[in-house]
Amino acid sequence: MVTPFKVRLYLLVIILLGGFCLLSYRLYEIQINQHHHYSKLVPGNKRESIRIPGIRGEIKDRNGVTIVDSTPNYELQFDLREIVEAYKKDHEEVPKFTYEFVTGGLKRRRTDDDIVEIVETVAFPGLQSLGLLTDYSSKAMRVHYRSNGGVVPFTYHRDLGFKDFARFAERNIGIPGVNVTRTGRRRYLYDSMACHVLGYVALADLDLVPKEKQREYTYYVGDDFGVQGIEKTMDAFLQGKPGRIVIEKNEKRKYIGEVEKKEPQAGSDVLLTIDAKLQYAMEIALRKVGRGAAAAVDPQTGEILAIASVPSFNPNAFIPGISANDWKRYTTDSTSPLHNRAVSPYAPGSTFKIPVSLGGCYSSSWSRHFYCGGGAKYGSKFMKCWHANHGSVDLSNAIKRSCNGFYYRYANDTGIDNINRVTDMMGLGSKTGIRITNEKPGNVPSPEWLRQQGRSWNTSWTALTSIGQGVTEATPLQMACTTAWTANGGKIYQPRIIKAVIDQNGNKVLDEKPVLKYDLTKEGLTAEQVETVKRGMWRVVNEQGGTAGRALSTVTVISGKTGTAQTGVVAEPTNAWFIGFAPYDKPEIAVCVFVQNGKSGGGAASPIARNIIENYMAIQAGKSTLELTQVPEAVGDRTFIEMTEFDEEAAELAALFSEDPEAEADALAADSIESEGAMAVDVSEFVTDIKPKKPQDSSYAEPTIQEEADSRGSVEHYNSQTVDRLLDPTR
Repeated sequence: MVTPFKVRLYLLVIILLGGFCLLSYRLYEIQINQHHHYSKLVPGNKRESIRIPGIRGEIKDRNGVTIVDSTPNYELQFDLREIVEAYKKDHEEVPKFTYEFVTGGLKRRRTDDDIVEIVETVAFPGLQSLGLLTDYSSKAMRVHYRSNGGVVPFTYHRDLGFKDFARFAERNIGIPGVNVTRTGRRRYLYDSMACHVLGYVALADLDLVPKEKQREYTYYVGDDFGVQGIEKTMDAFLQGKPGRIVIEKNEKRKYIGEVEKKEPQAGSDVLLTIDAKLQYAMEIALRKVGRGAAAAVDPQTGEILAIASVPSFNPNAFIPGISANDWKRYTTDSTSPLHNRAVSPYAPGSTFKIPVSLGGCYSSSWSRHFYCGGGAKYGSKFMKCWHANHGSVDLSNAIKRSCNGFYYRYANDTGIDNINRVTDMMGLGSKTGIRITNEKPGNVPSPEWLRQQGRSWNTSWTALTSIGQGVTEATPLQMACTTAWTANGGKIYQPRIIKAVIDQNGNKVLDEKPVLKYDLTKEGLTAEQVETVKRGMWRVVNEQGGTAGRALSTVTVISGKTGTAQTGVVAEPTNAWFIGFAPYDKPEIAVCVFVQNGKSGGGAASPIARNIIENYMAIQAGKSTLELTQVPEAVGDRTFIEMTEFDEEAAELAALFSEDPEAEADALAADSIESEGAMAVDVSEFVTDIKPKKPQDSSYAEPTIQEEADSRGSVEHYNSQTVDRLLDPTR
């Protein structure tokens, strides 16, 4: 009898202990894990926390001139859950909305709360009395509500000004579920200037935020983030630290007051190597052509002084989100304004003769004469020079006259391996690695590369490579760097566009210094050999018979090289190039200008380069009259550019450096007679089945596209009614 009693006793104890454990577990769940949920169900005052996005840091030029900043902005948001609850308190039935959707290939119908009618009933009367009604997308609101059940606030008005915010704060009549949140609005101070470098941002995407982070706040307002350009590559530095607001509401969900507030902090400022004034001058100069690009590099440090591409776009159009019409306009424009030509590869034409010239210095070829002969025969094909016959030419003269016949023989005499040795060190065929998006590597063919294409190398391939044709491709930025490394005597630096990152306490978070990668004079070349190539570039501009007489300057000594590259496109047969540097003895700037659908480097590109260089000299001398202002979008076109003119601008720049402005202007006009004669050689019959592999163009990083207001979201009929009528529909 004792044993069964003990069993029953033990069983009762186990049941009691189990019940106690279960009760403890439920208490823990309700009071600890789900405290936030159940506390909202208890009548009485409630506290709600709102995350305030951090303020993005500024982007500045090398001199501290702000190019991009963030200005205070306010957003009007709807807590759709609270609005639905408020509706249910005053209405017995909730209006329904039936919509169709497709799943598994079948069309289905579903009925849900008509959130649009609910919001218009609960929130619109109060908003109308405050003058804050605006058109919206009813479709976007329905999709938002269906997607998350109203857990995430719906942004109704993204551009609420301070006056509207103040009016809302002063006269808030307790509209259920309506809140105003302070945010930062990105602002590109000079509109389209440097747009391809700066990029743009997109609105916060909560799908990228871990759920546990979101649960730390009643309302999680995320941060905008960079999706293109510097905004993307430096996003981790630019992002600010979030703030927090805790507000209190009574049992009727009416706002009582602010309990706690922690201000958001700004992110770090990013200093670019770019000079804003030079960037402005480059942008204006490039507007002489419908499509093109330019880059300027400091030969002594590898810092990028300016880089631009036309046509262009306005990053402000992407803030806070871009309209569907604007996005369509940008992405369907045949001239591709979103495409950054400065870091995109094209056949460089005769500008490529400069690294080829240096490659020949690894053999005795650089000191020899080669006969032009009007071209050279390879197999059964004769590859022409642009001139009938230059005769016997040395390296310096070949650069000056851009003699193709010389380079066919010169390149084959030294061998493709020597050429590839120099191009590899100079970074041709590889990305420079600067911190912007969508840079492409270009292509420098080699025997190994051709073997991968299932072909064998021969002398005609070397000849084609020597004049920058065939499958040879380089970006304008790469050619600007190549010019800089030649100008400084053979020192090859790591190109950079970021100078420093400075936090809000003035501390340098990142400080990028010049990095010397190679010195050609320590890699087998002599200073005399590099000087021979430099001297040839001086003769291109400054001697009769050179191909870039239009680059001649009275402000400084410009040296350079023209290029006219065949495209293989009948309607747009050639692209024009010019690379140059100045001054000669102590180079301060190296420039590359690329003109798409340009007739010749001397006529279409070299005047632009001269204008950029002369403006730089004026800026450095403290004589520049340029004033930074907003730069409108450059509109693209397909016009064939035979010649660009800067007569008036050149005269003004010359006058800044002269005691006798009229005499200087006359001298400039006299010396700028067109002497370009270089033409593209027909190479189509040599290369017909091999093209460099084109990486997928990812230059159209999708931003936040704003939903257009629809007819259901029009508030015109509300604004035509009186406030009294809206507040009391029975009247």
